[in-house]
Amino acid sequence: MAMAAASIGGALGFLAPRRRGVSFAAAAGRRRPSLAVVRAASYEAGVGVMATKVGMMTYFDPENGKPVPVTVVGFREGGNVVTQVKTAATDGYDAVQVGYHGVREDKLTRPELGHLGKASAPPLRHLQEFRLVAVDAFDPGQALEFNELFKEGDLVDVSAKSIGKGFQGGIKRHNFKRGLMTHGSKSHRALGSIGAGTTPGRVYKGKKMPGRMGGTKTKIRKLKIVRIDNDLKVVMIKGAIPGKQGNLLRITPAKIVGKNIPKS
Repeated sequence: MAMAAASIGGALGFLAPRRRGVSFAAAAGRRRPSLAVVRAASYEAGVGVMATKVGMMTYFDPENGKPVPVTVVGFREGGNVVTQVKTAATDGYDAVQVGYHGVREDKLTRPELGHLGKASAPPLRHLQEFRLVAVDAFDPGQALEFNELFKEGDLVDVSAKSIGKGFQGGIKRHNFKRGLMTHGSKSHRALGSIGAGTTPGRVYKGKKMPGRMGGTKTKIRKLKIVRIDNDLKVVMIKGAIPGKQGNLLRITPAKIVGKNIPKS
């Protein structure tokens, strides 16, 4: 990508304005200072797990009897298993790879089965990574139990793929207001003006317009765990979670600045 950008920049170099007294060869021979690209690593507050959305229900708090809307989360056969531990020495960063949802061997390819076989893990459909500061407490093949990582009352971040709604207009997608329905108006649900004519003479990037809605990765932060039922192997989380029933969920400890995430 960098070589392509450099070649394009060199090919279009004649479009740059020239200064008097400086030859083009001298200008081309100068070296630009190299810019160091620094990428900020996004660490998790702790290792998480994958789960499956079961549905929503009303949970009555046994202490005060108040109804609480909760999302029921379950776990498929096979559970969550550590399939690989990545370290800075071998991979350049510290992370834990977790597998979820056990399947038959014929559902996976031979490279996938070989990768899981190194960790003595069963055939698993989904693999996800959790970047951590330290990975010393994890070993390949280790099973991750939800009740050992979380407890009732903890706050979690849940990310999943939202429900796809197809191509939608501006009113439904961006909460635009409609036009008049009477008094001779011919613009009811139309988008309207999307920019000026001569200046700037184009449509700005990011303009809110009709388009495909939903079907994207969405994260809901700081949801409270209401109950953990070890007998039914389900978890009740307060509030709504993206996606439909049977959707894959990624549950991690909530990032709280000053508590499990440094302020700097």
